[in-house]
Amino acid sequence: MTVNERRLLPLVTLLLLALLVATLAAWVLDRVNREGGTADQQRRTEDVIHWKMVTTWPKNFPGLGLGPENFARRVKEMSGGRLQVQVYGGGEIVPPFGVFDAVSQGVAEIGHGAGYYWTGKVPASVFFTAVPFGFTAIETSAWIHYGGGLELWRKAYAPFNLIPFAGGNSGVQMAGWFNREINSLEDMKGLKMRIPGLGGEVFTRAGGVAVTMPGGELYTSLQTGVIDATEWVGPYNDLAMGLHEVAEYYYYPGWQEPGPSLEFIVNKDAFEALPADLQSIVENAARVINQDMLDEYTARNNRALTELVEVHGVKLRRLPDDVIVALRTAAQEAVEELAASDPMAAEAYASFREFYDGVKHYHRISEQAYINARDLEADPGQ
Repeated sequence: MTVNERRLLPLVTLLLLALLVATLAAWVLDRVNREGGTADQQRRTEDVIHWKMVTTWPKNFPGLGLGPENFARRVKEMSGGRLQVQVYGGGEIVPPFGVFDAVSQGVAEIGHGAGYYWTGKVPASVFFTAVPFGFTAIETSAWIHYGGGLELWRKAYAPFNLIPFAGGNSGVQMAGWFNREINSLEDMKGLKMRIPGLGGEVFTRAGGVAVTMPGGELYTSLQTGVIDATEWVGPYNDLAMGLHEVAEYYYYPGWQEPGPSLEFIVNKDAFEALPADLQSIVENAARVINQDMLDEYTARNNRALTELVEVHGVKLRRLPDDVIVALRTAAQEAVEELAASDPMAAEAYASFREFYDGVKHYHRISEQAYINARDLEADPGQ
């Protein structure tokens, strides 16, 4: 071996070793990719948390049913896919009115519905949903988030292993659909109406017969005469439901639900198992949907009402004054009796009433005064 050959030997050896390492690395990388990705990718896949959400609404129903879908989408986006929520409509996993128990027992991690559906379990829940002649949507949200309502809500649901969050609002609803005209309080006597929550109790006191059933049964029940009337939500939802096809008269104002708050209920164990950042994402996504749903209803209701009246010939009517007065009197009696019947309801009512008196006073010279001024017609003689 020459001197030059001896000098080249270490360099050749080094090149052969580098080639061997590169070949081995390529083989390992190929194996890893074929087996499902890098270790880091596998770790991220294992970290994805999957939740089930059960709801009281038909799947993808406008407004009410889209709120849960929008929540799931926002949670996935904000978490970078680490928390994914699969939404199920009423009846897909549990019956519509079984949402509360399903989430409480951990059958699903989260649910969406309206608190007055489970007043038999939590009498105070009506205060966090809708009180006849009570809060508007703006007032409801203000009480919940800045008036102590949320703390009481969570106290009421704590024994059931649940954490509630405000989950949407339709704004002032309609009084409902009727198959006969209401000209006086006498026309309410014996009338069978689907109307849940405290509104149903008030309706019964005014001489009607309150019936509770999920939204999916309303069309057929009206069509077959099982019920004579129903309240659902408002023009946007009622048009989609086709209620104008099975009822002739559409009444306002929605005394029974002037600002109904829907709710996300989360299983406490599932929520506390989340890291802090995902807990914050759940909370903030709910807050976004709470406002977003009200915005959607505000934008879509009038267009739907115009279609109902001008295209479908629906007869729009205002409830007579004597009916409204009677309902309001019955509402005050029902609320006070409810508060007297349950300590948690009494605590919620005390907070509700204090906030109601204050916000009503302010809104007389703000919201209400402005709307009255906006609608004031100029004197034609001027």
